[in-house]
Amino acid sequence: MNLAPAALQKDQRVVMTLDAGGTNFRFAAIRGAKPCVETVTMPSRPDDLKQCMQHLVEGFRRVRAACAEAPAAISFAFPGPADYPNGIIGDLGNLPCFRGGVPLGPILADEFQIPVFISNDGDLFAYGEAIGGLLPYVNQLLENAHSPKRYRNLLGITIGTGIGGGIVQNGELLIGDNSIAAEVWLMRDKRNPSMNVEESVSIRAVRRTYAELAGETFDDAPEPDTIHKIALGQWLGNEVAAKESFRRLGESAGDAIANALTLVDGLVVVGGGLSGASQLFFKPLVDEMNGQYVQPNGNKISRLASRAFNLENSDDVKAFLTGDVRRIEVSDWVNLAPRPARFITYDPLQRVGVGLSRLGTSGAVALGAYAFALRKLDHPKP
Repeated sequence: MNLAPAALQKDQRVVMTLDAGGTNFRFAAIRGAKPCVETVTMPSRPDDLKQCMQHLVEGFRRVRAACAEAPAAISFAFPGPADYPNGIIGDLGNLPCFRGGVPLGPILADEFQIPVFISNDGDLFAYGEAIGGLLPYVNQLLENAHSPKRYRNLLGITIGTGIGGGIVQNGELLIGDNSIAAEVWLMRDKRNPSMNVEESVSIRAVRRTYAELAGETFDDAPEPDTIHKIALGQWLGNEVAAKESFRRLGESAGDAIANALTLVDGLVVVGGGLSGASQLFFKPLVDEMNGQYVQPNGNKISRLASRAFNLENSDDVKAFLTGDVRRIEVSDWVNLAPRPARFITYDPLQRVGVGLSRLGTSGAVALGAYAFALRKLDHPKP
């Protein structure tokens, strides 16, 4: 189902996109917020910059040839560090041939003579979900429930090889002055304060914890998909260790998200490769967000100023939509003159919702890339 806004669905401009992996590049094109050509796959050649660049150009050439109309732009996510606004890629881990600053955006712009927009995948994931995913989905639920509450801000979190993030505020993607806004992977890990949170919220973290608790070596530990099945009793293994591996991931992720929300104050959408195991870590994640601090005198205060609700739990959804709506009277306290009674609606329950991607991670990134390009085309900045 196409959840993109009607304006995007009607837009006839074509934008070429790229899914950049360490092994393969997958090229596509989007029109009207939907794919309009068959995907083209090329090996990424991470060890050879010349071959890598040639494959990037060739992949986009093949997609352009398959398009019914000339593309208006190229827009895609690429690993960082990078100067995204200027299209310059820095020293990459999974693509080690990129070293010393590679002007990927300008190279492609010169080759294809169209604008090129490069972003972080976490940013585009959040942007896609803000445009056609969780954000409008939740606001529609609130409207259907006749709630006065609406959301305009979104924190996107992807959990897979690592933990990534993106922030959308009032419809604008927050990039940052150094192209590094929402680098949540560098937040401190609650469970291991000398480490960053990615060491507890990632594929390797799940494997490492399982190996430790099951008495195995890391090399012998299964992949998270198998650990997930072990936890559900669908695969032979240490079920207790499997469940605890994902519980700890949820606890550390919830801590990092709570820290981020003190600045963002909006909905939270979770995607990425490990989100398929959300039934094992989503409750610990939300519970951590709703945890407490202990003050020196022993008193406890809530971890967040708002209450977090699990949007994948029906009871939480009902409470989230109901809120604490009140009807209060507006009185003339200055003149105290008789006036007709006037009432306004007030909902004092400060709350945020935490839910899974409504578009799928790759779908959200693709929609984000498409919408980002069209917005830049329509509102260019000097």
